[in-house]
Formats: sequence, structure tokens, C-alpha cells
Amino acid sequence: RCQRWVENCRRADLEDKTPDQLNKHYRLCAKHFETSMICRSSPYRTVLRDNAVPTIFDLTSHLNNPHSRHRKRIKELSEEEIRTLKQQKIDEAFERPQATQECNESNEQNTVSEEGGEEQEEEAVPLTLEERENKDYLKSLFEILILMGKQNIPLDGHTEELPEGFFASDNFQALLEYRINGGDEVLRKRFEMTAVNLEYCSKTQQKQMLEICENCVREETLREVRDSHFFSIVTDEVVDIAGEEHLPVLVRFVDDSHNLREEFIGFLPYEADPEILALKFHSTITEKWGLNMEYCRGQAYIVSSGFASKMKVVAARLLEKYPQAVYTLCSSCALNVWLAKSVPVVGVSIALGTMEEVCCLFHQSPQLLVELDNTISALFQDNEEKGNELKEICRSQWTGRHDTFEVVVELLQALVLCLDAVSSDSSVRWNSFIVGRAFVLSSALTDFDFIVTVVILKNVLSFTRAFGKNLQGQTSDVFFAAGSLTAVLHSLNEVMENIEVYHEFWFEEATNLATKLDVQIKLPGKFRRVQQGNFEPDITSENYYKEILSVPTVEHVIQELKDIFSEQHLKALKCLSLVPSVMGQLKFNTSEEHHADVFKNDLPNPDTLSAELHCWRIKWKHRGKDIELPATIYEALHLPDIKFFPNVYALLKVLCILPVMKVENEKYGMGRKRLKAYLKNTLTQHRSSNLALLNINFDIKHDLDLMVDTYIKLYP
Repeated sequence: RCQRWVENCRRADLEDKTPDQLNKHYRLCAKHFETSMICRSSPYRTVLRDNAVPTIFDLTSHLNNPHSRHRKRIKELSEEEIRTLKQQKIDEAFERPQATQECNESNEQNTVSEEGGEEQEEEAVPLTLEERENKDYLKSLFEILILMGKQNIPLDGHTEELPEGFFASDNFQALLEYRINGGDEVLRKRFEMTAVNLEYCSKTQQKQMLEICENCVREETLREVRDSHFFSIVTDEVVDIAGEEHLPVLVRFVDDSHNLREEFIGFLPYEADPEILALKFHSTITEKWGLNMEYCRGQAYIVSSGFASKMKVVAARLLEKYPQAVYTLCSSCALNVWLAKSVPVVGVSIALGTMEEVCCLFHQSPQLLVELDNTISALFQDNEEKGNELKEICRSQWTGRHDTFEVVVELLQALVLCLDAVSSDSSVRWNSFIVGRAFVLSSALTDFDFIVTVVILKNVLSFTRAFGKNLQGQTSDVFFAAGSLTAVLHSLNEVMENIEVYHEFWFEEATNLATKLDVQIKLPGKFRRVQQGNFEPDITSENYYKEILSVPTVEHVIQELKDIFSEQHLKALKCLSLVPSVMGQLKFNTSEEHHADVFKNDLPNPDTLSAELHCWRIKWKHRGKDIELPATIYEALHLPDIKFFPNVYALLKVLCILPVMKVENEKYGMGRKRLKAYLKNTLTQHRSSNLALLNINFDIKHDLDLMVDTYIKLYP
């Protein structure tokens, strides 16, 4: 590559120089490179891409400038002088290991001066002994912090109160001492004169260094996102990080190897005011993380009912600024669960919480699951097949299923009988925690408010169950599901028009189930206490639940489906007919160009789209008999000749990142799973947004030298 640089510069006098000499003594300024060749990875350095070659030269202007003909050049060192300088550096300074040295030389070669100077600049000033020792010391501290993050070791050690005069190190200091005892001379020299009971590294310094670690690791992912141009933003449920509510943020993009990836990029502090939240959400993504929202093509938010309305405000504000950032469902969440979580009725939120707690309790204890199996076997003696199916469901995360409310209604009697048996067992089979939880949850499940809520949700969401299941199916299922939305909305509108009749049937089902469980049918105690017995006589339980639950739920589901399946979103899903297997099911009689106009500005050659789509259809229509049609976007993107269809390639990449599309290859969707694992395995008080990013993205490479240099510049 050095040779190509010399040739492009028209510098015949440099052709006999070795790459080592060129690297040490000659530089090109940024103006000689196309902007696409320059990767601005951080505010502190500007790096060229690996294949960068200078192409922008004005080779005639110097002829008109007499002063430029006799430019002074910095003295060129001979081989002997270079060897002497090297030996002096080795003798006087701490030399880095060879591998690190080579890496740094490579980085120096890629670094471009933005000062606009001429082809040469002075050699970098060698570091003093004190500066070198300080950098090595900081590198040791960063290594410890990265280790703690990757291994999920909290910074704090003993949280209990210690006796007066007794000192115990926190985890960070303990690891520091361990490294010193293990022979780390840099740390030993630094701290050998320090008092034992003093902190080696203050909390403020730890926080500063952790923020730099987090930013550097995040930047590795964000650089890939910027390279791919288009991306989508997804948030998960609000979580508690050390006593404060945060939104986990993930980003979807297609990497250089044509793989759809979903990566965790950080936590965003949650705000109660939706307008402030929208502003901070936007500023964090654009200003702090440096993503260009003009390239955002999708946004999805998985939240419970208390937060759903606020996140809809965030979605609306982003759509106002960036109409291409389509508001969609997220593939990792079943449509019916997503709809239920967003219903603005308190009773629904309570019911969902109860279901989660029941599921969690049974998964905590294998003995409890065995007890539930026995109860199911006794109840379904006449239908063993159904009983075995329910037993299998109980061992899964059944609260996330498309038919979760059908499952709850079918399992309710078995769950109540099992929990009652556990809470009333006088033997020592169960510990006090399980007995206590069993009693509380049994009471919650036998509340008529819970029963009527799950029965009404089961019936309302039965109209969207098949539709939602198809959205999480194969690519062809998603394509045909988009065409069935009109029928689903028609059915729900018909229910709304005849809500009196439908609610009567639903309420009757709820009362029959309550009778089977010996539960009294009554108005909620909360409502009766507020009214203090002064409510009107015609307010029956049936009328109350119709107005407070059935009507709002049906209205909300209809509106929510219209919001998340906007015209733009449906047009995008219609473009899935580009996938050859879908094309084949449609007998190759497709018309993607009518729907692709939504992505017209994202195409490299929009004028040739029609002709290119025709060639794409012909390619697959007249394929060989032994060639199978690619069934997914993932398979289509990995075709060896996909680059011969640049518009099709661009369309498939944009369709792929829509949050509604599932990540085909599981290993590229690990960000969400690792996030869940971190939250499950880490106590709330030990969670840290900085350490979490290091733990979840433990396989991302990190540049210790960059971290050290950044720290020195920010905190000199």
C-alpha cells in the first residue's frame, strides 16, 4: 500500500524507500483522501480505512507559485541514524511488547493529519520516563476495570457495616492488591509507600475511567452501524439500575458480512415526562452516540402498560422529525403480549404482573413443577393428551406465548389447587418463602377481577392470535400476514359495534370459571370502597366490566394495530415479495416497484429499479431444476451474485433491519439474551450501566491505548 501511495503522489524520489522509512518520516494530509476513506472513530483521532489510497491531487498549481518550488524538506535520517535512535529509546524507556508496538505502528500509518500540512512532519516526541510509567499505570487500572465488567464483578465489596477501626477493601482495590502481589511492578512502585487503609483509586476516578471504557466499547459497535448506514432502534422494558429507572437500548443493522445483528448499546435514564424523555432519547442517540437518525428505518418499544403511552410520545416525536423511522412491533415480543402490555387499564397491568409472578415461582422450584404436573394429571384424566400438552407448556416461558391468555384460563384451576395445597401443607416439604408466595398468589388468582380480566383478554385477542403468530413466522408468513390486516381490523370493528352481545358471552364465561373455583362474583373492592355503597343500583358487575375493561380494550387494540401497521410499514412488508420463495408462491407475478417507492431515496440507482426487478424475477423463474428458492432475506443477502442487483440488495438490507423481522441466525441476536442474563444474575444494587455494557459486549475488542490516551486528554 505504501508503494501505491508513492505512485499516486508522483514522488519518484521516494520509490526506493522502504515501507518502514515511509511510515516514520512521511505523511499525507486528509485533503488527499476521499471522505469515504476516512473513519472518524472518536473526537481524539482520525483513522483511515484499511484499503485507503490517496486520489485527490492538484499537480499543476505549484507551477504558478515560485515559492513552492524550493520547499525545505526535513532531514532524512540514514539507516545507521535510525538504528542509533532506536537503541537510545530502548535503553532509556520502558519498551512495549513487540505485538503492541506493531499494532501502534500500524495505527500511526493509518492516522491522518487534519492540520493540512505538507507531506512531511516532525517525528513524534518520545515520552519521558514519568509519562511512560503513568501510561502503564493507567493501563493496569483499565485492565482491572475491563476484567470486572466482563466477569460481572461489582465495584463494591462488603456492603454491611464494619466495626469501627476495621477496614475492608472493595472489589476493585482487592484486585489491585492481587495484581501487585502477583508481580505487577508498575503498580507496586506506585503504591509501595501508600498507607494500607487508603483507597488506591478514588470512586470519582473509577467512574471517569468506567465511562471511558463504556464509550470505547460502544464505539466499536457504533462504527459498524455507521458503516452499514441504515439501522433501527429497539428498547426493552424499563429496568432498575442501582435504584434508578433506565431504558435498555438496542440497535439493529446489517454488518459487512450481510448478517442482521441486534446489539445492546447502552442504558438511557428514564424520565417521567414523555416530552423530556423524547428530547433526551433523541439527543443521546444523535449527539452522545453519534448516530445519524436520517438513516434510521425503524423504531420499536417493548414496555408495560404504565410506560406504553409515554413511549408512544417518543415514537411520535421521532416520526415527526424522521418520517422514514417507521414505528413497528418488535419480533422478540408476541403481538398479543405486546398489545396486552400497552392496554391503558390498571387491571390488565395487575393481571400481567400476577401471571409473571406465578410463572417465576414455579420455575424457581422443580418440586413445585412436579406438584403442578400431578395436579394437571388428576384434572385431565379423561384427556391425557391435553394434560401432557399443558405440562410441557408449564416448563416453558408461557407468559410470552401468542396464546398466553388461553393457557392461563385452561391452567387456572390446576394452578389454584396446586398453590392451595402448598400453602396449607403442614409438613416440612416446603420452605416458608414458597408457602408464603403460594398463599399470596392463590389469593390473587382467585380474585374475580383477575378472572374476568384474563377471560376478556383471551377473547378480544383471539382475533389477532393467528395474525401475530404469522408475524413471527417465516418470511412468506410475514408477507401474507400484512395482507390479512384488513380482515383482522374488520372483525374487531364488528366486535366493537356489537360489544353488548360479545361482552355478555365473555362475562358468562368468566362467571362459569369463577363458580368452578368457588369465587364470589362481585364488583372490585377498590371500586366499592371509593363509592362507599352509594353507587347506582343499575351498576352490575357485568356493566361495570363492560365499561371499564371490554370497551377500552377493544378500542385500544384497534387503534394500536392501525398505529404500528401504518401505510408506510405495510408498503415495506409488501416488498418482501422480493424474497425468491415468496415470489415463487405468487407465481412470479409480483409488482414490488409499486411499494418500493417508500425506499426510493435509499436505492443506489432508482432509475433502473424496474429493469433490475424484471431481471431478478427472470433469474428465479428460469432457474435450474436443482436450485432451491432462497426462503429468507438472510439467504438472499448471502447469494454470491447479489451485488449484481444493487437496488435489490439495498432494499433487502433495509427490509431486514425492520424490528418486526426476526433475526434469522440466533448467534447474531445475542445482545438481548445477554441483557436478560445480566439483569437476572445481578442484584439491583450491584448493577452498573457502565459495567453492564462491558459484560453484555464481552466479546467486542477494546483498545487499551486509546482508553489511556482519552483519559489523559480528558483529565490531564
